[in-house]
Amino acid sequence: MAAGRLHRQLGLRERIEGQGGNIDVFGSMVALELPILLRPLKSLLGAYLREPAHGVLVTTQRPLSIQRFTAAHELGHYYIGHAPSLDDENILRRSPFAPQTEQDLQEVEANAFAAAFLMPRWLIAWYGERQDWHGDDYTRPDVIYQLALRLGTSFEATCWTLQRYKLISTPAARQVVSTPVRRLKEALLEDYQPADFFRDVWLLTARDAGTVISGSRSDLFVLRLEEHSGGGYLWNIDELEASGFAIVQDAREAIAAEAIGSHSVRRVTAALEVAQSGRVTLDERRPWQAAEPLNQLVLYYDLTGPEEEGLSRAERRQILETAA
Repeated sequence: MAAGRLHRQLGLRERIEGQGGNIDVFGSMVALELPILLRPLKSLLGAYLREPAHGVLVTTQRPLSIQRFTAAHELGHYYIGHAPSLDDENILRRSPFAPQTEQDLQEVEANAFAAAFLMPRWLIAWYGERQDWHGDDYTRPDVIYQLALRLGTSFEATCWTLQRYKLISTPAARQVVSTPVRRLKEALLEDYQPADFFRDVWLLTARDAGTVISGSRSDLFVLRLEEHSGGGYLWNIDELEASGFAIVQDAREAIAAEAIGSHSVRRVTAALEVAQSGRVTLDERRPWQAAEPLNQLVLYYDLTGPEEEGLSRAERRQILETAA
């Protein structure tokens, strides 16, 4: 209930349902004037302090999804009115929905707040409609992984939240959670071998048009786009390179190999060379014609995570905007 109140207070649902993205937990803390500092904490993921004033610490030693969950957990302590708290790895292992002892109640509440704040039912439904995910689709590990990327949360946390909302059963959730995430990444990348598999791999299609992709600078992107190559129409991927993306793989898959003038699927794997945010526009057109494109894909992206030491990116943006 507290998470829902804060969504309404900050107008987050209206903002996100316009063009997607995830719940901006760091921006929410800036809006509430709750100070937050990022530090290379060794034994802690984060902390909530009340003396001499309210404030939050979050580690820089974890990926963006963990930083976001930790920040939401600390925000829960603040918003619900908890006592100060030093939080370690236990916040990731503790289920917010399982029975707990009395002394754990504050931490359970903060975890439940974090899950509800970052993964509200309405946002899962929005992505489900956008991506055409329904029913049994939520028992597929690859679907849950892609949903987790769009929510900005971990694979496991997303899976158990779906179970909490009764979108999948408990046995199905246990089976999905046991799936190695690396296997899902390998399947998406096919025969491309990245330097490591710590980075996330997004599958982007025409269903992502006009939405915001929020992730980390090391993420990889597999664009799978139907191409009307039989009619001479090709996707121009030069804009990807002009926007700072490196094309690491470019291939085509025939949809109906024996049909005359058949379509194909253009499969492009790209990586960002420099952390940045912006917009990229891809056109499907006949190279020899200057006419309007047959199709166009516009993506907005913020690939500047994870949060680095010091102030959060949201607070730095606010300072720059105020100075301007």
